[in-house]
Amino acid sequence: MRFLPGLICLLPLLSPLAHAELIDDVNDRGELRIALEANTPPFNFKDDGQLSGFEVELGQLLANELDVRADFVVTDASDLLTGVESGKYDVAINHIAQTPELKDRFDFSEPYARVDGELIAQKEAAPQSMLLVQSLTPEKTKAASPVNLAIPFQKGNPAFHASLENALQRIKADGRLQALEQKWLMQKSVAEPESHQQ
Repeated sequence: MRFLPGLICLLPLLSPLAHAELIDDVNDRGELRIALEANTPPFNFKDDGQLSGFEVELGQLLANELDVRADFVVTDASDLLTGVESGKYDVAINHIAQTPELKDRFDFSEPYARVDGELIAQKEAAPQSMLLVQSLTPEKTKAASPVNLAIPFQKGNPAFHASLENALQRIKADGRLQALEQKWLMQKSVAEPESHQQ
């Protein structure tokens, strides 16, 4: 028992490591908590009361690849990122661009889509409902096209990051992501912009 005082002294240093990794929490719950606004066709919106859109289907695919169910939580812009930061939500899939400011607060997946900024700017007029307003105003949108969209999550979760990346890569590799883009965005393929044009 002589080592106990020394061990107690080390506990504060070990506490970040002792905290459960996000992927463990997701697996224990059996669900991936996905925050979105549900007010931006074709990305995410409600159709006859049911969630629909490109990012809704992407979230379902990612959850399936992680072998958990997708738990979509509709919220507003003021809660979306703070909720991810606090652990209330695991991820936000809400056409969010990686900005230097956000990279300081969150880790991100690789981009899942590259879209024209104008497509994002067609969102409802209220600026508080547009997360990209942090980096893109309507004037800047045209100049900033195209925009890379990625998935933010809490920093310090390397195992979750790896699992999310692997899931996203499988969805890209077998063509499911491209099929979603063609279904919902009706634009050139993000992964290979010119590959399907003859």
